[in-house]
Amino acid sequence: MAEPAPAINDVPQQIDLNIGMALQRVDSWLDGGVRLLPNIAVALVVMLLFYGLALLARRMVMSTASRRQRDNLGDVLGGFVKWVVLLLGFLLAATIVIPTLNPGDLIAGLGVSSIAIGFAFKDILQNWLAGLLILLRQPFQVKDQIEVNGYEGTVERIETRATIIRTYDGQVAVIPNSDIYTNAVLVKTAHEKRRSQYDIGIGYGDSIEDACDVIRKAIASVDEIETDPAPEALPWDLAASWVTVRARWWTNSRRADVVMVHSKVIQAMKHALDAAHIDMPYDTKVHLFHDQTEAHDGDRGAQREGWPAPTEGEAPMPRWRAESRQRARSSSNDES
Repeated sequence: MAEPAPAINDVPQQIDLNIGMALQRVDSWLDGGVRLLPNIAVALVVMLLFYGLALLARRMVMSTASRRQRDNLGDVLGGFVKWVVLLLGFLLAATIVIPTLNPGDLIAGLGVSSIAIGFAFKDILQNWLAGLLILLRQPFQVKDQIEVNGYEGTVERIETRATIIRTYDGQVAVIPNSDIYTNAVLVKTAHEKRRSQYDIGIGYGDSIEDACDVIRKAIASVDEIETDPAPEALPWDLAASWVTVRARWWTNSRRADVVMVHSKVIQAMKHALDAAHIDMPYDTKVHLFHDQTEAHDGDRGAQREGWPAPTEGEAPMPRWRAESRQRARSSSNDES
């Protein structure tokens, strides 16, 4: 029969080093660990099973999305389903190792702390939810060309946190999903065709009808121009030095096609207008220099500066000319 453990007398305000008590505590831990070894083994098996189920569920979600040609959505949802299954497996394994653990209490505790977790990971959760909504609603897709927040390029992929855009000059823009979801996005390739336009000026002495006809034929001569809708050339503005004609045409909506066709159209219009001897005038300005000192200076109803010539009577003249005329009249009166 084992002897009872000796009584431990704790002396207040004094550090007691009792090796026997420490060894006893470690021994109790080891005894508890040995008793829990079967539970731990079963818990590990359960975790392995749930890990396999998580991978299987992720693969099923991804394959289903792939059949519908929505691989990007399959990646995001597959990852979400995987972690949900793993969380359930962890809770079940925890109850096996610690039978007194109640999953309901654990979930309730997580619910209380979810407010703090939500504030800490607000941006991450917001971007993840925005990315999921973008993938579900599909305002644009991978390989589309979009413009958002001053960035324009081709969408390479949509991740859980951000959307990756490759700009036309070869750079990569990483835009948070929440910014894309809450701001206006211009989808350049939403439709197969896109309209472009260019304003060109002709001389006031040239025929508007002839110029528009020449421009329309020049645009139509470019092979990449769409015939339906047909190219247009419309008189658009009576500017200071020229008559503005607006040329409009349709091409494929891809950026490369739009840029190359735009260059060819400008070249074709220039050659066609030169061949038709239609003037494309430079900006012309007229500067009038005159004496700012008026005979009626300060009288806004009579002064010349900034006002049109009167319909009746003599226009106001500079003060020096009025004084010169007055002296001439005085000399004439003296001689007479």
